[in-house]
Amino acid sequence: MIRKIKFGKIAIVIFLTILIWVWTDLDLDEELPVPRAMITVAYSAELLVSFNGQPEALINNIKLKGPAKKITDVRRELDNGSLELDFTLSPELEKMTATGSHTLNVLDFLKKSVKKIKELDGLTVEDCKPDIINVNIVELEKRPLDIECFGENGVPVKVESIVPDKVEMYVPKDSRLKAQVLLTSRDITQARASLAVKTPYVELAPGRTRPASTSVKIKMSPEADSLTEYQILGASFGTTLGLNLLGEYDVEVTNYNDLVSFSIFATAAAKEAYENQPYQIILYILDKDRKKGPDQEQYRDVVHNFPEEYVRNDEIRLTKPPQQAKFKLRLISPAKSPPAGGN
Repeated sequence: MIRKIKFGKIAIVIFLTILIWVWTDLDLDEELPVPRAMITVAYSAELLVSFNGQPEALINNIKLKGPAKKITDVRRELDNGSLELDFTLSPELEKMTATGSHTLNVLDFLKKSVKKIKELDGLTVEDCKPDIINVNIVELEKRPLDIECFGENGVPVKVESIVPDKVEMYVPKDSRLKAQVLLTSRDITQARASLAVKTPYVELAPGRTRPASTSVKIKMSPEADSLTEYQILGASFGTTLGLNLLGEYDVEVTNYNDLVSFSIFATAAAKEAYENQPYQIILYILDKDRKKGPDQEQYRDVVHNFPEEYVRNDEIRLTKPPQQAKFKLRLISPAKSPPAGGN
């Protein structure tokens, strides 16, 4: 007797077989290359941490490995920006708290870090570049610091009082750093009228500042409220060249007319002293400027030669930021030698 084929059972068997293949495939490990990621430093009040002098370290060619489904999810999150592959270094956890240079095994660090990131749970780090990073540690101590005030042009500003006159901040041992306060034109106006409340900061390294935990009250004398706006037309203009450039190059300022007319806020005495300067505007030409070659246009801020006494007392300043000079170095043709035997 010919048995009746039960197609329903066969279909179920085929479906289950395919399902097993799919789940088996999803369980297979795949690799995901990540071109770059960053290591940053967890904040520590008592430590200044850098990677070869930089606040962050760039890691390249990271290779993640894990189940195909997990890899697919992580790839999608990286592509749509919902996941950023950044890692945080805690110096205390890595036992890097003594002043000096330490080495970080990047692969070992990433392997530990991945386990702590929820989105990456189940993945492992197989490779990365570089293998080792130098971690520089500077221990900081809490000390009372004197406070100095600066205007927007970076010049010290004379104030009548600062309360309190010192703030406690963490700085490198044996350093002579002072806490700084940046006073904008609005701050100065406020400090003359009543009080300006500002938070001091300390610059621990170029571009790396930390604010104080308390603010200070700054008072300035109202006497400089008599500043008047003056138009300066046809200011005297000078250029300075390094000794290595003298006699070899001439300087052509291509936007000269734009630079010599401007306006200032000043007292009458400060304006007069400024006008009596040998050069009211100075353009500094550096030895490195010749690297671009002659006739190549270059740019640099001009320096307004304000008398220091009036700058310290905030009795003279520009109404706008200084302009950039556009200049070219012109190679001076050497003098022709007389023909041999000539008189």
